[in-house]
Amino acid sequence: MGLTDGATCVSIGRSSEVARNILSHRKLAAASEPSRIHFGMANKTFIISAPGKVILHGEHAVVHGKVALAVSLNLKTYLRIQPCSDQKVQLNLPNINVHLNWKPAALQFLQSAIDVADVLNPKTANQIQMDQLRLFAGIPEGSTDTASISILCFLYLYSAISTSYGQIPSLDILVWSELPIGAGLGSSAAYCVCLAAALLSASGAITCPVPQEKDTTRWNEDELELINKWAFQGEKLIHGNPSGVDNAVGTWGGMLRYHAGKIVPLSSVPTLRILLTNTKVSRSTKVLVAGVKDKLNKLPSIIKPVLDSIDAISCECERVLAAIASGIAVDEHYRILEELIDINQHHLNVIGVGHPSLDRLCQLTATYGLHSKLTGAGGGGCGLTLLRPDTSPSMVEASKRTLKDLGYDCWETVIGGSGVSLHSPSSLHKDIFQLLCDVKNCQ
Repeated sequence: MGLTDGATCVSIGRSSEVARNILSHRKLAAASEPSRIHFGMANKTFIISAPGKVILHGEHAVVHGKVALAVSLNLKTYLRIQPCSDQKVQLNLPNINVHLNWKPAALQFLQSAIDVADVLNPKTANQIQMDQLRLFAGIPEGSTDTASISILCFLYLYSAISTSYGQIPSLDILVWSELPIGAGLGSSAAYCVCLAAALLSASGAITCPVPQEKDTTRWNEDELELINKWAFQGEKLIHGNPSGVDNAVGTWGGMLRYHAGKIVPLSSVPTLRILLTNTKVSRSTKVLVAGVKDKLNKLPSIIKPVLDSIDAISCECERVLAAIASGIAVDEHYRILEELIDINQHHLNVIGVGHPSLDRLCQLTATYGLHSKLTGAGGGGCGLTLLRPDTSPSMVEASKRTLKDLGYDCWETVIGGSGVSLHSPSSLHKDIFQLLCDVKNCQ
């Protein structure tokens, strides 16, 4: 779970803080189906976001049947969808310099090639369909670069949803993300969740809720389930055999418990402040996973208890978070969370997925009295640092400055927030709004 982020579809643009305010949009009605929205029938712009994710505890142990906790990040991917004035289907991904458009008539070829039959039960793209997508897009077989995978994912979801539910009108889609690429933070899943939500809404397969101004707007549970199913198909196209955790976090937000293939949302989860640090050290998830398996096979009496202990850490963390959410002995429970972070980081080093860059992160934040661990596959990548509610702003800023001096990227953010949501343009941070709505991004 979450250890196979591979090639992702969006990359970081700028690290501005995003206000978690979510505003409204009006529900549009189709003439023949009043409960459904069709973007081509009104001159409206809709903005959708989906969060990234971190693994709080359980990375690598989860591969061996142990519990892992995955939680949403308040770093997000944003998608703007609106009618296209010149009757085209446009895809703009300014993070990775992709700006493409097609005539809807040309895309009808793909709709006949990609027949999934049932919008409620999407199927995985087969090899013949993938070959058709590549041929149509002019992408050579074997190309796995970010731009190629992003385009293929869009074309598949557009064509499959159109075929299943009816022709999607001409539209203009722009996607921009705060999430760094290939860092294990679920950027590809956030992209897929945003696309699924936008295209299902554009086709009329799901409704759009009617929010009050400046309130968060979300779909109902059945519609979220459908968004998640289609986002999972996009993740399969990108990663081959993902666990489904990343897209589930992007859809529902909060925290999910993953164990033996079963994903369970946790109902009582506090919103925690963290520093998220990207060491920018690249690594191979496949190699790291294989290394842990090799250690387990060679030294089962030593490594198995370590994995059992990581499992116990995940379960204890779940219990402590529920206690914090209920307001019981918050200070005491934060101390326990810090101890769990320290112990788990040591365990991850023992099983061979640490890295000097992550050791420096832990050592540096410890000088400020803070506690850190890797998140994701390890071997570089990202780490998280827990911030108590009373951690002083000056200490946070000093930590961030020192980490940035090492060449790391660092954000202060929160975990445990909402999943895929609708926004109105005026609710967004001005920098985000400008990136999404400045026409220069669409040229």
